[in-house]
Formats: sequence, C-alpha cells, structure tokens
Amino acid sequence: MFLTEENVSLIEKIVSSLGIESSTAVVIISIAVILFFGFLMTRVTKRLKLPNVTAYIIVGVLLVPIWKLIPAGISGIIPARVVNGMDFISDIALAFIAFSAGEYFKIGELKKSGRRVLIITLFEAFAAFILVFIVCFFLLGIDISFSLVLAALSSATAPASTIMTIKQTKAKGEYVNTLLEVVAVDDVISLVLYSVAIALCLALANGGSGISFESIGLPILKNLLTIVIGFGFGFLLKLLLPKTRTKDNRLIIAIALLFTFCGICALLEQSPLLGCMVMSMVYINISGDEKLFKQLNYFSPPIMLLFFVMSGMKFNLLAFTNMTTIGYVPLFVAALVYFFVRIVGKYGGAYLGCATAKTDKKVRNYLGLGLIPQAGVAIGLSYMGARIFTAQGQPELGDSLQTIILASSVLYELVGPGLSKLGLYLSGSYKKEDETPLLSTNDVVISETSNIDNLDPKIDVTPEDAYNEAAEQYYEENDIRHNKRE
Repeated sequence: MFLTEENVSLIEKIVSSLGIESSTAVVIISIAVILFFGFLMTRVTKRLKLPNVTAYIIVGVLLVPIWKLIPAGISGIIPARVVNGMDFISDIALAFIAFSAGEYFKIGELKKSGRRVLIITLFEAFAAFILVFIVCFFLLGIDISFSLVLAALSSATAPASTIMTIKQTKAKGEYVNTLLEVVAVDDVISLVLYSVAIALCLALANGGSGISFESIGLPILKNLLTIVIGFGFGFLLKLLLPKTRTKDNRLIIAIALLFTFCGICALLEQSPLLGCMVMSMVYINISGDEKLFKQLNYFSPPIMLLFFVMSGMKFNLLAFTNMTTIGYVPLFVAALVYFFVRIVGKYGGAYLGCATAKTDKKVRNYLGLGLIPQAGVAIGLSYMGARIFTAQGQPELGDSLQTIILASSVLYELVGPGLSKLGLYLSGSYKKEDETPLLSTNDVVISETSNIDNLDPKIDVTPEDAYNEAAEQYYEENDIRHNKRE
C-alpha cells in the first residue's frame, strides 16, 4: 500500500515534539484536519463550478507525499494507522449513498415511465460494461477478474453533476425528465453487475479451479439475503417512525437502523448497497415520507467528506510516474483507455436504448452526454473491490483498481458538467437567457430547484440540497392541497 504504518506522519511528529504520547489526540486532530481541508478545497472548486467530490479527492491526494516537498522521514500529514483504522467509514458512506438513491423509486412514478426508462438504462449500462470488458481483457491483456470488476464499475453514473447543470441552466422538458429517471435507475443496474462480477471474480480466483457453489452460489445467496433483510428493515423503519416522533428521534432511529444493517452486511461479508437501496425504496413507498431523506442528507456530508478524502489518500499517483504496468500497458494508459471507452459505451448504449424505446429524436441523440459523470458509487465499489483483491493476495490489483477509478472520476467530474450542458442545449431543454425555456407537465421539482438561484449568493447551497428542498416543498404543497379537498 502507498500508506505504511512504519512511516511517521506530520501530526504524529508535532504531537510527540510536545512531549505528549496520546493516540486519542492524534486521531481527533487527524479527523479535524481532514474535515477542515476538505471544506477549504470546496471553496476553490465552487468557483470553478465543480462538485464537492472533486475537492475531497484532491485533498486526499494532497495529504499524502506525492512529490518530495516534505521533510525526510515524514510520510504525510495524516497517520496511516488513522486511515487504515477508519475503513468502516466506507461501509457507512455507501449505506447513505444507497439509501438516498432508493428515494427516487416510487412505484407510482415507475408505472408511468418505468418500461421506457428500464430499456434505456439497461442498454447504456450494459453497453459500457461490455465495451470496457472487451477492450480491457482482449486488447489490453488485463486479468479477467480485474476486467470484469472494472467493467461493472463503468456502468455507474453520478447524478450530482447532472442535477447541478440542470439547476444552473433552468433546463426543462422531456430530455430532462428522461435523464433524471435514467440516472436514478442506473446505479441499481451497476450494483447488480458489480455483485455478479465479484462472484465471478471469487470463482476465478485460482485459475478457475475455485468454481463451485461456495464461490458462485453462496455469494449470490448472500446478496439475496441482504436484499430480503433490507426489505424487512424498510417496514421496521416505517414502524419505528410514526408521525408523532420528534425530528431528533427520527434521525437517531434511522441512523441506528442503517448502522445495524451495515453491521449485518459486514458479518455476511457483503456490500450494504443493494440492501440499503431496497430498504429506502420500501420505506418511501409505504410511508411517502420525504422529510427523513432530507434529515439524513443534512447529517451525511461530514461522512461523505471523510470517505472521499480517504479514498483520495489511497490514490497512488506514483503508480503513474513509476510506469507501473497492468496487462500489456502502463497503468496511466489503461486509465485513459477506460476513460474514453466508457464514454463511447455510455453514449452508444443510450442512443440504442432510446431508439428501442422510441423516444424523441433529440432525447435519443443527446441523452448519452448527460450520463458521463462518475463518482460516488463507483469509488465506493472500487474501494470494496480493492479489499477483495487484497484478501486474494493481489493487493497490487486492488491499488490499480482504485487508482484508475479515482483518476478517471476526477476527469469525469471535470468534463461531465460541460458535456451535460451541451446535451441540454442541443436537445433544446434550455435557451438563451432572453428566451423562454421549454416546459413540460412534469417539471415542478426542477422548476422549484431553479428558484434557488434567486437566493443570496453568499448562501452555500449544493445541488443535492437544492433538489431535496424543492422535492420537499413540492410534496408539502400537494399534501396541503389534498387536505383542503378533503
């Protein structure tokens, strides 16, 4: 690993120079430094109109010694044992990510456009998966297990950049509605592909000799078990959160259940992603409670910051400079190939999916441009994939997987907003400021989100906050109107 326990960090050196030997102080100060520097970097990326995820990854990279700019004998600012001892943060962060994604799977809405959206999503996700696997395995000569996992990760899309671009341009119309629906379903397909890829990876661990029920059937059964448990937890969450419960207690109970579910998944050695998504999907459909998701969104930013910064710390930039090879090519070449091939797969798959679903021509031609960004789920899954490769005695593959995903995620977050905006413009979803944007009947939430632009510019509002605020306002207004009619 890039971070080693033997080296001394800057924080440890400062604390010990004061004549104090306190592990507790080192851990607390380290967390404070991560949070503080993460916040400071978002001040920079905000001016560049980049998502916070990019800032967090950059901070993680900068907190480790990449260039020889620090005194000899110091491994970095944050102690390696602190980073290695906070692995549990990744499971918790993934649980929050998955739980928030399940909010958008309302049965009523899925019935209206579910078939069309599912067709498009299957095409764009599988096209990226198949194309990345073919190029990595057959052309670059990369290990089949690594190629399968990397291909599965290529199907994931990050919605934050897309939502931010929609808000900034005040875009509306069929293209926008289709894009948001596809992005919501996309991560579910990615999680399924990842689960299958990991099962095959374990089966092929010893040159294929490990293919058995224990290597293939058991992981699948464990994933099904986590889905069933998540289904039950959704009902339990509804039971424990009556309307009379206070906000504080609602938050405590929800987090307690999420943590419990993460613990169960850890015991089963499974990712909490699918189960947490099912849990939130069940809860939103039987309760209609949007407020809980907003509460969790207010609680989760520090956890997400810690997770992405620590992911950045594990980003091995030296692997690029040292010309580390994977398959037939250097690692940086593999990362660049992955970056471009995934874009081709996403765009081509979205085009074919839209053609099959018979969508409008403008949606068909430009939907793929809004599916380029990649961050949260892909980074989290790469982290878990790296742990599996390390457990198999192939830590170098785990490092390479994280390095490729983190490097490409930064690039995607740099070019993604621009491509999304181009797709919105070419599809006619927004016009110049002196023209009236296109409207559709399903644009209430997006319209309300756009009103955030009228607030004081000094107020720090993220795209996710704006979207959740608008969604809550929409549902509250509809509840009021419904009560008046009764």
